[in-house]
Amino acid sequence: MSDQQRSGPARRPPVRHKPPVDPARGAAYEAVAAVHRDDAYANLVLAQILRERSLGGRDAALATELTYGTLRARGTLDAIIEAAARREVERIDPPVRDALRLGAYQLLYTRVPPHAATATTVDLVRMVGPGAIGFANAVLRKIGERDREQWLAALAPAYVDDPVGHLALVHAHPPWIVRAFADALGGVDRPDALAATALELAEDNVPAQVVLCARPGRIGPEALAEEAGGVLGRHSPYAVVLPGGAPGRLASLTSGRAHVQDEGSQLMVTALLAAGLSGPRDAHWLDLCAGPGGKAALLGAEAVARGAQVTATEVVEHRASLVVSAVRGLPVEVFAEDGRDIGDYEDLPDQGFDRVLVDAPCAGLGSLRRRPEARWRRQPGDLPALTRLQRELLCSALRVVRPGGVVAYVTCSPHPAETRVSVESAIRRAGKDPMPVLVERLDARQLLPESLGDLGGGPDVQLWPHQHGTDGMYLSVLRRAA
Repeated sequence: MSDQQRSGPARRPPVRHKPPVDPARGAAYEAVAAVHRDDAYANLVLAQILRERSLGGRDAALATELTYGTLRARGTLDAIIEAAARREVERIDPPVRDALRLGAYQLLYTRVPPHAATATTVDLVRMVGPGAIGFANAVLRKIGERDREQWLAALAPAYVDDPVGHLALVHAHPPWIVRAFADALGGVDRPDALAATALELAEDNVPAQVVLCARPGRIGPEALAEEAGGVLGRHSPYAVVLPGGAPGRLASLTSGRAHVQDEGSQLMVTALLAAGLSGPRDAHWLDLCAGPGGKAALLGAEAVARGAQVTATEVVEHRASLVVSAVRGLPVEVFAEDGRDIGDYEDLPDQGFDRVLVDAPCAGLGSLRRRPEARWRRQPGDLPALTRLQRELLCSALRVVRPGGVVAYVTCSPHPAETRVSVESAIRRAGKDPMPVLVERLDARQLLPESLGDLGGGPDVQLWPHQHGTDGMYLSVLRRAA
């Protein structure tokens, strides 16, 4: 009997399986892919993925940074990937393209060691596009030959020749948004406006802090700050700023004593309530575009102390249900109706509403730091329908506010077409109706706290993340002629 027969079958060396994809990077990839494949919202889909995979701590933090950073920098990453691959990104298979974006972000924007960024991205490609492993490895190695500044110096247009194109690539914004910011800040021909635009673009790439709103009469901001481990806001009397991360299941949030809301949004409500009325009555308030309900809830909490009643309309049914949840226990009546039809309601207050808030649907360019995918999802072609809707909503508000009452027109966008152009167009249109409505444009600067500093030449106000630390809220306050 041979030695092999006596000892049994020869044993093969153990198979060394390739380790699975890193959990944090796998979660980030799934989130990025869902945003691009399914038009998902990053904050919602990532939260779901982290829950499903039971990721927390450092893994969750890394997945969040990679997801948000990759989505935010997509335009710049794509330009660099194209240069390294010598191929248009649209010609790269989408799963491989998203993996390359994650890898390029790690190489150019983080302190992840190049070998780790490359190896973990190749692991992703092995999972989602195994035929492209060699291609991905070559592209990533090419990208790693330069740092971000070197790539930008090689690819960005010269600032003196094309400042908009230069800022767009350096700060990862579409050129049309860069131009809109510059126009709102004074024009692309003004060096000071371009300098301010650069600051604003840079601020958009810094994740915004979470801000809570302490609902008056339910909890004070000092008590909320102590409970949440935060600090009082700089501008709003209701604001508490958290040091980092999400608030989780904070008791004051789950019980309706507070809600999450940027300071700029809170200030829009305080401005509406600070505006002077003609006449003694101040009992009926209207939130014409109430979803998802933060401003309606703050109005409702103030209404308790002032003996007022709030009507809130929201045309999108699921957003109307969010408003109902947000205002539970407050004197707010919610209608799932189009705010443009408010004049047809049978049970309007006599003579009309005393105060009306028009937080109009807009392109959301003032909150890009909170929505990393939004800058690439919005297009200039979205604006005509939005601005038409904005004008119609404001005209509707001017028809249902009583003589001597006030309307606050608000957008979370600094685009001139959505701000002063929409307001001026609506004022002209309202003045030409068969029953003309004449208005006085109030100085909105006088309705906001001095802590904001320079608020421009008025009468309207544009807040900026880089200047005021709030979302980019625009405010125009109109009083209907008595």
